[in-house]
Amino acid sequence: MVRKRAHLFGLCLWLLAGLAGPTFPVLSPAAEQPMAEKPLYGGELVVAMLNTPVHFNPAIQSGMATGLIGAQLFATPLRFDENWNPQPYLAEKWEIATDGLAVTLHLVKGATFHDGRPITSKDIEFSIMTVREHHPFKSMFASVSKVETPDPQTAIIRLSKPTPAIFLSMSSVLLPIIPKHIYGDGRDIRTHPANLAPVGSGPFKFVEYVPGKHVILERYQNYFVKGRPYLDKITYRFFRQADVEVPISMETGDCHILPYAEKGSDLKMAARQDNLVITGKGYKGIGSLFWLAFNLKKKPFDDLRVRQAIAHSIDRDFIVQTLYQGVGKKTTGPISPDSPFYSDDVEHYDVDVKRANELLDAAGYPRGQDGVRFKATIDFVVGVNTYLPLTEYLRHDLMKKIGVELTVRTSKTLSEWGDTVSHGRFDITIDNVFNWGDPTIGVHRTYDCNNIRPGVIWSNTQGYCNPKVNQLMEAAGSEMNFSKRKALYAEFQKLVVHDLPVFFISKPFIATIYHKNLAGIEDNIWGVLSPLDQVYWIKKP
Repeated sequence: MVRKRAHLFGLCLWLLAGLAGPTFPVLSPAAEQPMAEKPLYGGELVVAMLNTPVHFNPAIQSGMATGLIGAQLFATPLRFDENWNPQPYLAEKWEIATDGLAVTLHLVKGATFHDGRPITSKDIEFSIMTVREHHPFKSMFASVSKVETPDPQTAIIRLSKPTPAIFLSMSSVLLPIIPKHIYGDGRDIRTHPANLAPVGSGPFKFVEYVPGKHVILERYQNYFVKGRPYLDKITYRFFRQADVEVPISMETGDCHILPYAEKGSDLKMAARQDNLVITGKGYKGIGSLFWLAFNLKKKPFDDLRVRQAIAHSIDRDFIVQTLYQGVGKKTTGPISPDSPFYSDDVEHYDVDVKRANELLDAAGYPRGQDGVRFKATIDFVVGVNTYLPLTEYLRHDLMKKIGVELTVRTSKTLSEWGDTVSHGRFDITIDNVFNWGDPTIGVHRTYDCNNIRPGVIWSNTQGYCNPKVNQLMEAAGSEMNFSKRKALYAEFQKLVVHDLPVFFISKPFIATIYHKNLAGIEDNIWGVLSPLDQVYWIKKP
């Protein structure tokens, strides 16, 4: 297969500098993380950021960029360990009713926001209802009918149906507890000035944001987890030329941690450095999937035959094994292969160029004299370097195989791309989207007829709607029996893959690269999307 595609590899060789050669050693187990006898206080942690967030409020914005910073600014009711077990955080204990229709949270005493105001059950209520109304994951708290607040330390979440994902939904960056006394002032929360200068509830407080340069956070002295955090300061540095500047910064020690590293050259760079550690742990809950999304509201992508033709033209094995040097795993559907709900019993859309051309002929898109059937635009964020080889591959291959002429359009920032895609001003886009642990949280949002929300990125931006799919998601989202729930999701996957609002490519290999003298980097299911209150320097750089 590689020999047959040698002509294409030559076209893309300039994109793949640093990736060629044998599989790099990052796939071997990471070195043992050193630990001090007693955690040390002080020091600054500098985090390399590959994307600039739209803002810092995870209650209304999804994504790694917002989440990395938001997890430090805002506490959540629960944390999760590496075995998917809930752990206390703002809620010191909890109960679920025997009928599954109520969850009672008992809050820790003495927890305060960064302005000194106490965190109460009213803030829990306000945060849940805000996330329910404004977050892209509309299905996450759709079953919450109300939140009762009988006293300042008790919140009772009333559910309209049993919700197996409710506890997971209250962890990581999924339910940040935001202050009602600030965000509940009547202004539109989507444009609230506090989104860029937050008053939070987590281990670090906001100090400064310089667009395009950095965000600075400092230790919150009155953090409710006694004795933490250990670090004095976290600085998030943004890079305009991440493919060049980030490796240099990590090598020189100017940056100390690179979260969500998936680019082959970054991983190879780290493997060569004695001062860096690579770990693939801490990403179970994310469930990252790499895909092409179609705009079903625009011709010709409203025609299933066109989407099927493109799917039959794309060689996923070549993409994973050659373009990305075997870093990652081919996938076939909307649920991550790491999930217990994953099913391979779906259409695989193996490469079949003859079938692809027949489909386009039948759809009414014959080749013109120049060989072109139709033209389309493919969008991606220029800072996400793993997307560039794929766009070049698609641009050359789809034209040659089926006469689809693609124009590559890049967005300079994540927010620019998000505005374009969320408002439906695209044909095809490349994206990397997360399952977020449970399908109810991170999968339903992409396929729910009721989640087509202009202006909200990572909602159902494809404009896809199949009532049968909605029925299956509704049933699976409230089914407490695991075997029955898995069967419902198997049928769901089969239907979604047949309808092709998205063409699934791969599950990326994701790693965290960090300085060898850092300790306390967690390997729980959320990894670096967790509060970094346990991170400390064994020896300050």
